Amino acid sequence: MITTLALDLEGTLISNAMSQIPRPGLRAFLDRCAALCPRVVIYTAISEPRFRDIAATLVREGYAPGWFAEIEFIDWDRTTKDLHRIAGAALDETLLVDDLREYIHPGQEANWIAVPQFAAPYPEDDEGLTAVLGMLENRAGA
Repeated sequence: MITTLALDLEGTLISNAMSQIPRPGLRAFLDRCAALCPRVVIYTAISEPRFRDIAATLVREGYAPGWFAEIEFIDWDRTTKDLHRIAGAALDETLLVDDLREYIHPGQEANWIAVPQFAAPYPEDDEGLTAVLGMLENRAGA
């Protein structure tokens, strides 16, 4: 059972913090994540204030559901995304969706769902989130 889902932002859900291009299917992906997992958090390299601005824009423009603007933010030391930093989350019930292998904490590779990086030229027919959703549903037993 998966009880906590940690999502990366840049290269995973959007292009990057500068251009902020939403990945195709973002809203449906986030809606399904919330239905699959009781706890969804953001685990990103950008600062929380910067993330909150981006999240508010995505919600305002209809690319993300309202709850995304208030999603729990996991602060980290910018080395690896150690899932033990998510207070109260059981490691064996936690997954991380991220595009960068180098951010995966040693020994937590089994908790990682790799997503192809969303990068220029930002194809409108990108299926990265759809593929990840299939893996999430399989892991969550849905």
